[in-house]
Amino acid sequence: MEIKEILRAAIQEWIVPELDKLHLENARIQTTLELTNKRLDDMQAQLIDQSRRIDETNKRIDETNQRIDKIHDDLLARLDQTNQRIDKVHDDLIMRIDGTNKRLDETNQRIDKVHDDLIMRIDGTNKRLDETNQRIDKVHIDALIHINQTNQRIDSLNIDLGKYKAELQNTITSQADRLTQRLDRLHEGVTHGQSGYAELELRVTKLEATVQEIGQRIAA
Repeated sequence: MEIKEILRAAIQEWIVPELDKLHLENARIQTTLELTNKRLDDMQAQLIDQSRRIDETNKRIDETNQRIDKIHDDLLARLDQTNQRIDKVHDDLIMRIDGTNKRLDETNQRIDKVHDDLIMRIDGTNKRLDETNQRIDKVHIDALIHINQTNQRIDSLNIDLGKYKAELQNTITSQADRLTQRLDRLHEGVTHGQSGYAELELRVTKLEATVQEIGQRIAA
């Protein structure tokens, strides 16, 4: 009994305080664990909230990315449409420029043709003018020759006319002298006989007419 009591007293003296310490320490550990668990729960709640927020953020990021992708695709589609319109405008401009160049080439060809035609016509006109000038020069030379020949003929005619007038004047003078002589003889015959007076008067009248005609021819 004494050993048992001794053991119990020893246990109560040594082990019970230790057990109390263990219980106290366990209580403290339990409290710490509870606090730790509470803090873990709070942290888990915060983590869940942060995870939810992250999920929302990721969702918003995904939505933003989708919107960005959609905008990107829309921009690409618009760029493609714009490029197609640019290509179409470019092709249209090239076609119009080619058409304009073709029309310019045709216009230049027509201008060259008109220029060649004008040159040919001008050459033909110049040739005709040269021929006309040659004909004018020839006509002028022929006219000068004819004028000279006409002047020569006129001079020769004037000389012949002068000679003719002189000869005619001499003839008239000679005939007038002969007429005077005949008149004198007739006058003598009249003086000797009155029977030939009528015949004498007739011959004088004819003679006067002949002299008047010769005078008119000389005057012409």
